[in-house]
Amino acid sequence: MEFLAVITARNRNALRAAARAWCVGALLASLLMLGGCGSKPVKSEGMMMEFRVPVTVAKATVKSVPLQVEAIGNVEAYSNVSVRTQIAGEIERAYFTQGEDVKKGQLLFTLDRHPFQAALDQLEANLAHDQAQLANARAQAERNNKLFQEGIISKDQYDTIRTTAQAQEATVRADQAGIENAQINLSYCSIYSPLDGRTGSYQVYPGNIAKVNDTILVVINQIHPIYVTFAVPEQFLTEVKEYQARGPLVVEAQVPNDPRPPALGQLTFIDNAVDTATGTIKMRATFQNPDNRLWPGQFVNVVMRLTLQLNATVVPSQSVQTGQVGKYLFVVKPDLTADLRPVTVGETVQGETVIEKGVAPGETVVTDGQLLLGPGSKVEIKKGSGQ
Repeated sequence: MEFLAVITARNRNALRAAARAWCVGALLASLLMLGGCGSKPVKSEGMMMEFRVPVTVAKATVKSVPLQVEAIGNVEAYSNVSVRTQIAGEIERAYFTQGEDVKKGQLLFTLDRHPFQAALDQLEANLAHDQAQLANARAQAERNNKLFQEGIISKDQYDTIRTTAQAQEATVRADQAGIENAQINLSYCSIYSPLDGRTGSYQVYPGNIAKVNDTILVVINQIHPIYVTFAVPEQFLTEVKEYQARGPLVVEAQVPNDPRPPALGQLTFIDNAVDTATGTIKMRATFQNPDNRLWPGQFVNVVMRLTLQLNATVVPSQSVQTGQVGKYLFVVKPDLTADLRPVTVGETVQGETVIEKGVAPGETVVTDGQLLLGPGSKVEIKKGSGQ
């Protein structure tokens, strides 16, 4: 019993000590909280630094900027011909390789000539027979003319003989016309290219029968020169016509993913009506295409230059932001503070935007880091940034 009493007394003392420690800790925590809310931290000199926003900058410069219109264009063949046969017959042979360039007048196909040659031979034989009949009829008419003059035969008899000779002359002319037609049909057995261009695949292979003006043998596209057709919003139509009246307008066509410089052509066609469904006007430029870079059916990026804007103030396009009040950018002042400037922008060409109002040449504009900026914010220009 004494042993149990000693243990109980010790436990009570331990509990009292723990309670006192908890109360002291809570009191200290409360004092610290009250001190944090009701007093300011002591600033030690050199311990606090002013926050500056790191930014990338560039200078507003002056340069000549082209005024231009951009669009998506479609390449079209300058001329397109579907080669057909004008007579029905078996295709005997092809004289070109599919996909190769051919010249105007080059032999492309031949048809089986035998049926047409036989028809021509028969007509020539008929002509020889009828010419002999004509010679006999003319001789009889000449002899009977003397007899008629002497009164030996009647006028009716003479008229009959003379009419027979005239009919025979008509038969000979018909034979000659038939021969000419047969010769033309025979010439159609050889099919030539009507233009310089590039051939497609065979539509009908040798050994097949071609129908008259129905079967397409091959399609030829003329690609030197070549067209690029594109549509421009109708609000640019007045400017395009105005600048075209001053001289030819240069059109650039850039093939996507092609590292070479764009192909250069000239605007040669403006459609005679605006498409009311889309509000655009169709235009076409002609390119010489010496390196076959442009291909029929291809889509290209089109840039049409209207004029050159001299002494324009330009900044990198990424410096221009869009907000509720419109376009703006940040200018870094000499004291390294940011100044928010509403701006009026013009054309954007190759990553640079023309500033018509709001920024002067030589001023420093922020190109990256705008999200952390506000009017009057202190900035820190990153190393290597253009100034």
